[in-house]
Amino acid sequence: MTTADATITTEAKQDPVFLLNGDGPYVVPQKYIFSKAHLEAFTRSKTHDAILGFIDELNDTVVGVKLSEAGEPSEILDDVLEAAKATPPVDNKLSRFGNPAFKTFYDKVTASSEKWHATIPGLKPEAVCEVQAYFTESFGNRERVDYGSGHELNFLCWLLVLTRLGVFKQSDYRFLVLGVFWRYILVMRYLQSTYWLEPAGSHGVWGLDDYQFLPFLWGAGQIKSHKHMRPKAIHDAELLEAFSPEYMYLSCIAFINSIKTHSLRWHSPMLDDISAVKTWDKVNSGMRKMYAAEVLSKLPVMQHALFGSILSFPTPEEDPELAKAIADQGEVQLDAHGHVHEKGWAMDCCGIAVPSAFAEAAAVKGGAAQVQPPPFTARPGIKPIPFD
Repeated sequence: MTTADATITTEAKQDPVFLLNGDGPYVVPQKYIFSKAHLEAFTRSKTHDAILGFIDELNDTVVGVKLSEAGEPSEILDDVLEAAKATPPVDNKLSRFGNPAFKTFYDKVTASSEKWHATIPGLKPEAVCEVQAYFTESFGNRERVDYGSGHELNFLCWLLVLTRLGVFKQSDYRFLVLGVFWRYILVMRYLQSTYWLEPAGSHGVWGLDDYQFLPFLWGAGQIKSHKHMRPKAIHDAELLEAFSPEYMYLSCIAFINSIKTHSLRWHSPMLDDISAVKTWDKVNSGMRKMYAAEVLSKLPVMQHALFGSILSFPTPEEDPELAKAIADQGEVQLDAHGHVHEKGWAMDCCGIAVPSAFAEAAAVKGGAAQVQPPPFTARPGIKPIPFD
């Protein structure tokens, strides 16, 4: 296999502003990145620039704004949460890995997605087939029962395609981060703790968090104008307790501390290193560079990315370098899961399965973990455990 089947019409692809106006025709997004050549073509593409530009624009709108100032998110994420609450985990005491009930939950979300999207004001019915694909792929992998930054990227793309379609406007950007996206993170914490979702990519590639990346990026942006708070504040338990309800970055640290023990140096050394940076502004800019390099430029993550008519993938005709690279490399071998395992890549998405930290904590307690719906709080009675 070299490229995905071409499903985007020639007429649409020839429109130089097609990426920006989202006028259709709409298609079901599919995977296009099957090799290093495809990945490099993506990093040269308008879609790559659009994603990073969207991240930057959203980041700029949340500087100095507290979570309590966000407003109420849309009901669609509450629908997802209700589907999870109606699908309790099955008895899986002999395993510390992903709970099979997640597959039932995932199927419920997939079955209801079109109905939920029909309630979004301003969304064209003919565009739902393209938009909902990003949404349903935001909550984890059905077969592997895992979750990682690639799924988080799908949620970002969901927000982006809705913006390209005119559902959201620039005036909504602050709300998209502090309202909608943060609600998504809280829902994901519930899913992770309920179904013991395994960390995709073997316990987090970057040492930030087992699952998420963007809350640290935007969280650093949110707090970078604070007059007194410094990155080293993450080591102050009293400051975390006082300010984590209002700042994403601090909330993420408090959440990690609630399910793991020992110090950040032990289980999250990169976060510990970052705390020595002098200003949140430098943390924010560093996170942005890191996201571009470690998420958008990594084959194990991006081979699962979806492209359609709104967020399109360049054709070999549009990118001569891609055409030449495909011709030079020949056939790309995919495994039974449809994944690429090229030589020279230090890591792939099918690494050694790692049990969820929630599962480990439940094992220490001696029974199933009691989970709470968002807003997420540390679960009483669960003893934090070291996690390497």
